[in-house]
Amino acid sequence: MRYLPLTPNERQQMLAAIGARSIDDLFVDVPEAARLKDPVDLPRFMGEMQVERDLGKLAAQNVTASSVPFFVGAGAYKHHVPASVDHIIQRSEFLTSYTPYQPEIAQGTLQYLFEFQTQVAAITGMEVANASMYDGSTGTGEAVLMAARVTRRHKAVLSGRLHPHYADVVRTVCGHAGANLTVELGGVHPTAPEDLAARIDADTACVVVQNPDVFGNLIDLKPLAEAAHAKGALLIAVVTEAVSLGLVTSPGEMGADIVVAEGQSIGVGLQFGGPYVGLFATREKYMRQMPGRLCGQTVDGQGRRGYVLTLSTREQHIRREKATSNICTNSGLMCLAFTIHMTLLGEHGFQRLAQLNHEAACDLADALAAVPGVEVLTKTYFNEFTIKLPKPAAGVVSALAKKGVLGGVPASRLYPGDKDVENLLIVAATEVNTDDCRAAFAAALSEVLS
Repeated sequence: MRYLPLTPNERQQMLAAIGARSIDDLFVDVPEAARLKDPVDLPRFMGEMQVERDLGKLAAQNVTASSVPFFVGAGAYKHHVPASVDHIIQRSEFLTSYTPYQPEIAQGTLQYLFEFQTQVAAITGMEVANASMYDGSTGTGEAVLMAARVTRRHKAVLSGRLHPHYADVVRTVCGHAGANLTVELGGVHPTAPEDLAARIDADTACVVVQNPDVFGNLIDLKPLAEAAHAKGALLIAVVTEAVSLGLVTSPGEMGADIVVAEGQSIGVGLQFGGPYVGLFATREKYMRQMPGRLCGQTVDGQGRRGYVLTLSTREQHIRREKATSNICTNSGLMCLAFTIHMTLLGEHGFQRLAQLNHEAACDLADALAAVPGVEVLTKTYFNEFTIKLPKPAAGVVSALAKKGVLGGVPASRLYPGDKDVENLLIVAATEVNTDDCRAAFAAALSEVLS
């Protein structure tokens, strides 16, 4: 029996209340080309064994990241995740399904969230962190909204070398948050200086800059932080490669007010695009404006250490107009995986992992620079950099894939229609790449370009 709680008349009343003529009006933001015109062409039913066979055939068409030389990055990175991570996340002390709002039966969940926050604050160089966001991009949007609340200003200045997907999310979040925010995005160029300081004025709430940026460039954030603070704006630092925080000077040390990062690199596999985990940290003086959950440490009636959620200024707790966020959950399992992996690494292991990544990138840059027609554009980088090819990068990547090498992300994929980046290829090297992988990439690239 179908459950249809609303009558057609009730639906019309609801549509009229929000000013929509029909259900179709609710989907106007979905491009016409992406909408289905007819029902999905699927068989009405199929036996379990047949479903398994058909899905197995589909899965066999995938090329796994572990089966070929893999140099794809641009916001999602392949790292080795120890088998112990998957084992420990299944222990009942941590993998509890009960809500952390009732701390007396959710101490395992609350403990790892507290430890997660401690680790995030440490690696970002900040004073306080929350119990995760959904991912780095949505966290960036929340950071901009937070900066607007703190400063009571209405303009966000975004670096042109912020990952374009992050910039899109910021525009979407700000455009639908009712915050009357203007988002200004800078020009795109992998190497030219970007004068963000000149764009800061009396109405600027924040400046958003990625480090390393989408092309791999490492940036000294101190001058920009000073320029922002001189005019009363906040600096939001975005990190898409969390492993870089093991080697690069932390954003907090360079003057950032809010740090947002994608934590997928630690404990979380690529997983065909998710789920991931967003890291969010800030200065203690801004703590009450921070979105999402915050877990605190306390003692119970007998003086024993315990953990509770605190400062939960979200819509389900206080009046909507006073809420700092409508985030009703967090990436809990991904937080746990992150925390376990970081704990297994320890401080020195995390630094060593970062060193291995940088060394792998240096070796790869040397190998690719030796290929005729290839120019390495990024001069200072962590584990990702941009090369310029003598022909469009998209076609080169397709040709490399046919040779069994996943050779990076064409910049034209991130900036469609921009002819200035057509020949640019963004490549990433991590600890999983071997000398043989790098040699195979260089050899295949040489063949494709010749």
